[in-house]
Amino acid sequence: MVGLNVDQVRILFSQEATVRLAQLGQLLLQLEQIGSDETLIRSIFREIHTLKGSAAVAGLAEVSECAHDLEELVEDLRTGRRSAAPDVIDTLLAGADRLAALIASHWREGETSATGDPLQRTAQSSRVNVEHPARTRHRARVGHELLSGDPTHRGDAEPAKRPGPAARMLPAAAVALAPSDSATAAGGVIMVPTARLEELTRMVGESASAHLRIGKMLKDRFGVDPGSCPEFNELSRSLNDLQDRATRTQMVPVATVTDQLQRGVRDLSRAQGKEVRWETRGVDTEMDRGVLHQLADSLLHLVRNAVDHGIEPVAERLAAGKPAHATIRLHAMQLGSEVIIAISDDGRGIDTVGISRRAARHGIDSEGFSEEDLLGLIFSPGLSTTDFVTDVSGRGIGLDVVRTNVEAARGRVEVRSEHGAGTEFRIIVPITLAVLRCLLVEAGGQRFALPFHRVVLSKADDPAMRAHAEGRPVLLVDNQPVPVTTLTQTLGTGSAEPVVGPIVVLADTSRRHAFQVDRLVGQRDVVLKTLSRLLPHLPAVAGASVEPDGSVLLVLDPPGLIHRARQAGRGAAVAPAQRPDGPRGRILVVDDALTVRELQRSILERAGFLVRVASDGSQAMSKLAEEPSDLVLTDIEMPTMDGFALTAAIRAHPSLANIPVLILSSRSSEADRRRGLDVGADGYIIKSGFDEASLLTAVNRLLGASA
Repeated sequence: MVGLNVDQVRILFSQEATVRLAQLGQLLLQLEQIGSDETLIRSIFREIHTLKGSAAVAGLAEVSECAHDLEELVEDLRTGRRSAAPDVIDTLLAGADRLAALIASHWREGETSATGDPLQRTAQSSRVNVEHPARTRHRARVGHELLSGDPTHRGDAEPAKRPGPAARMLPAAAVALAPSDSATAAGGVIMVPTARLEELTRMVGESASAHLRIGKMLKDRFGVDPGSCPEFNELSRSLNDLQDRATRTQMVPVATVTDQLQRGVRDLSRAQGKEVRWETRGVDTEMDRGVLHQLADSLLHLVRNAVDHGIEPVAERLAAGKPAHATIRLHAMQLGSEVIIAISDDGRGIDTVGISRRAARHGIDSEGFSEEDLLGLIFSPGLSTTDFVTDVSGRGIGLDVVRTNVEAARGRVEVRSEHGAGTEFRIIVPITLAVLRCLLVEAGGQRFALPFHRVVLSKADDPAMRAHAEGRPVLLVDNQPVPVTTLTQTLGTGSAEPVVGPIVVLADTSRRHAFQVDRLVGQRDVVLKTLSRLLPHLPAVAGASVEPDGSVLLVLDPPGLIHRARQAGRGAAVAPAQRPDGPRGRILVVDDALTVRELQRSILERAGFLVRVASDGSQAMSKLAEEPSDLVLTDIEMPTMDGFALTAAIRAHPSLANIPVLILSSRSSEADRRRGLDVGADGYIIKSGFDEASLLTAVNRLLGASA
């Protein structure tokens, strides 16, 4: 401790806590799966006890006390006074979340709770405990009150309102897994800030660039072929090996996110009264840390989607001859230069007939579609795998966003489903984004790289494929018109005059655009580097690479290019506030609480909807009789006519029966959800989980619009 100040001690503690809390969460989930296990309970006690002591040394008294409360509960498990029942695991997991939140709060607020030597503060804390022995009894009582449901303490430990224990505590997270005791003792795992690893990778890249320049100098100045020089070849091999090893330092196993996914499955299945077993395979498969980080939210959405929509209630499973326990599996594997992460369930499968019906309501003619084509429709904005929107399915991320996130990581997503047997989503992404396969082109005397996974077509200009639509040049690809622009015009480095040259067709998630270039150079792997933060944001540039001659090769971003080309074709972009297409829809908000009613009105009007309000169901029916709405957003508990009665009245009215109804209520029981569905509601969101994004996602989904 000599030479360390308070902040340094707390940074060390936070790094240690990141690992120990991740390990604690994993151990608790294991304990719930296998039941009481003496070895597991001892390990859990050891993790909590170590956290308690380390927090005290760091001068974080509140963290230490919270850990002590958990320690008391685990002691009850050790002595047999309590069993490892689900409610006990609930409390321990909530306590772990509470610890994470307390630690994180010190960094968010920049708090320094005391000054001076942390060991001295620990001694002072110990004296307080000696002088007030009742304090220890109070802390022990807190843990028992958490189990009994005392709202004073239970509210503070609500897991849904706290950040997870891993990876969200430090300003720059440390790269480390939860190591075993033997690995730690042997020095097999160390914590290194990610910024330091990124700096190492950058320096290796610069060394490789200098090496290429030396090779060019040998040839230009001395007429020596670098390939004939043994020393140069040896340096090449060493640098290639160093670059490969530096790249691997940025890789982490898929297992680094599986605890969060298992926790998501566990908490949601408990809340919905479903029995779900979590299984994993191949989670030691490694991939780029940045890629995995980009996919984390999408993977969480897929497993929660599996619980919410895929897995049937126990009674329904038993009636279908299935075991009461459902299974959700995550299987990761490496195949060549790609990683495949498959998430599957043995639930009811995806209802393609229902998808076809919903597609028709959105103006999509799916007649003649294959099963695969129909499954592909679930990734369309506004089309959901379920007719009933909940606070789970309306959390601001849908399958269309999942696809967008995966494609942003230069990957793709596939789905397979069998009615009554289950569903599997497969996410396929490159192992690393550091090396990217590109098509090299020349335009306006400059060379550019285009990520090959976005290239639909590249060929010499064919007059037979040329046409005009609405007075603009287009290219016919698969008998569909694709707009054509010169690449130099799009980048602003040349004129709009047509040129003769090859055509490259690029695609983003929903659009295709053709770009005319001067020459197709070829394909090769490009070591991609991000641009300096000192440079202005360039929306059409993904990064850069260094050529053997020392020049910079720009790697273009196809979605940004397409957006830029479309904007140029339309002229100046229209400001969102102008909304030339008029209001997006008419919504009736029904709630007897003025504050809630006006909050919802404000959110919806900012999003472009026309909003009317009513204070109860009777007033709402009167307003609907005057003028129907495109959607009704209603509370349940209201005077005169509640939300259930209002929904039933709307469904019984001949001219109003097709209006979507979304219930937003503080009543969170499964019985209330079921009653909402029975009376004809199209969605049910709990107010405690309400935010602007989830509300707009649910509204847009029910109206068939893009979120």
